[in-house]
Amino acid sequence: MRATLDFLLYDWLDAAALNGRPRFAEHSRETFDAVLDACERLARERFAPYNRLSDTEEPRFDGERVHLPQATHEAMRAYVESGMLAAAHDYELGGMQLPCVVEMAARSFFSAASVSMSGYAMLTQGNANLLLAHGSPRQKQVFARNELAGRWFGTMCLSEPQAGSSLSDIATRAIPDGDDHAADPLGPRYRLKGHKMWISAGEHELSENIIHLVLAKIPGPDGRTIPGVKGISLFIVPKHLVDAEGRLTGERNDVALAGLNHKLGFRGTTNTLLNFGEGRYPVRGQAGAIGYLVGAPGQGLACMFHMMNEARIGVGLGATMLGYAGYLAALEYARQRPQGRPVGPGGKDPAQPQVPIIEHADVRRMLLAQKAYCEGALALELYCARLVDEQRTGTPQAADDARLLLEVLTPIAKSWPSEWCLEANSLAIQVLGGSGYTRDFPVEQYWRDNRLNMIHEGTHGIQALDLLGRKVVMEGGKGLALLAGRIRDAVARAAQLPALAGCAQALGEALERLEQATRAAWSSGDPVVALANATPYMQAFGHVVLAWIWLDVATCATRGEPDDFRRGKLAAARYFFRYELPKIGPWLAVVESRDTTCLEMQTTWF
Repeated sequence: MRATLDFLLYDWLDAAALNGRPRFAEHSRETFDAVLDACERLARERFAPYNRLSDTEEPRFDGERVHLPQATHEAMRAYVESGMLAAAHDYELGGMQLPCVVEMAARSFFSAASVSMSGYAMLTQGNANLLLAHGSPRQKQVFARNELAGRWFGTMCLSEPQAGSSLSDIATRAIPDGDDHAADPLGPRYRLKGHKMWISAGEHELSENIIHLVLAKIPGPDGRTIPGVKGISLFIVPKHLVDAEGRLTGERNDVALAGLNHKLGFRGTTNTLLNFGEGRYPVRGQAGAIGYLVGAPGQGLACMFHMMNEARIGVGLGATMLGYAGYLAALEYARQRPQGRPVGPGGKDPAQPQVPIIEHADVRRMLLAQKAYCEGALALELYCARLVDEQRTGTPQAADDARLLLEVLTPIAKSWPSEWCLEANSLAIQVLGGSGYTRDFPVEQYWRDNRLNMIHEGTHGIQALDLLGRKVVMEGGKGLALLAGRIRDAVARAAQLPALAGCAQALGEALERLEQATRAAWSSGDPVVALANATPYMQAFGHVVLAWIWLDVATCATRGEPDDFRRGKLAAARYFFRYELPKIGPWLAVVESRDTTCLEMQTTWF
């Protein structure tokens, strides 16, 4: 895995060139490598050995406290001490000013070692990053800085039992807390009442405080709640109340754990139902959780999307590395497991010794599929991180291009690995056969952990609606056109190479088909019809994007001295073009024809 990371970072994305920019001027490849070395070692020593423990000893609530294995406490303490929570931030914030692409490469080790244990860090980073973007100066100082220091951890509280992903239907309410509510130094102070469901890391004792970012509705000018998403605001709701200097006051906020959700996988991260303002922990004699408004009233969803989009890429990385971990386990097993004999001209010779199963073509097919899915997905996630660096430190034009590309690619960065790296985990189980279906080997846990990634941070269907309904048509289709231009540039480069010319032609044709399907989907002007087949559209779109990624990676692989490593990259690219890219035809056919089979299906017919 490390060799692939180094190749993608330095040969393909040229991360070392970022050191020529003022923000990263104090870094070098040596400092980047030192960070990667440290994180690889920490993940191997403090996370990976306890991944199974975090699964078998899932969080337990005794009515007062949530209990986690001691290994989780120690792993998160070591992570905090490593400084990785603030790694990409300014030196003044205790950060290292690492490029985002290097930070993401470093985080990949933790996702592969134990995605559920490392989930606490991902949520805390996203929470702090949102506050740094939208919070007041005091909120940044008190809440974001303490999170980046690892003193406090964070969550995001969106879904509710009755609303799920339909945020316009949330019922949590916030009302001003007293006549002086607007004068609180931590921000306008409100009292919140409601329930939040599926809150990852919502309760634990890994840190001295938990900072919840909560979506709630406030009264409009007439005193009534504004319907829909326009009435949603965002609030900081700490588990333990703090003063304006960030000191704990010793008073518990009115946030209570109603219970833990018992999950198929991803068990090392607590998942909770939280009650806000039920009166279990009254504040100053009153029910209602104290919350501080972030940003302007009614702008809560816009603020929260900062964390949601970051989390979606983080989910994509987690899905990728679960697939990658399963692939490496399957590869090791296939090289060691003897079974069967090669077929010669006269058939199998039972007198010959058995061969490792990796010698069988179908096992190689399954391994090659996993390699194509997982290494391609890793390249995509790192490319998105590289766009973040361009958005932050590039020229104005490069920064705006990066913004548009990220808008279009984020649904793919989340959805494609969560579907196809899950398939990689399924193939890993298949390679191990009956052993893969037992808990004696890790691949079944990787599959269970990965199954969540198609659901949380926006389900597969929601990502599809976002892609076809918003992202490809936003700003007059400018983002899609920009992506298409990048793809055509890669096609033109690869077309000059005999080994890749056929792949280049296939990708050019696939892009034209995708653009045609996009136009056809919207040709009726009816969004109900256009979006009825959004998921097959997203599947085809994702495969075109991954074919582009693989073509560009393969082009890079041809520049060095041919060796097993580079030949492996070229073989994975060929596999993707021959086995995977042709799948887009049936997907796009239903989009182009605006097929109404699913729309016409009546509920009573089921």
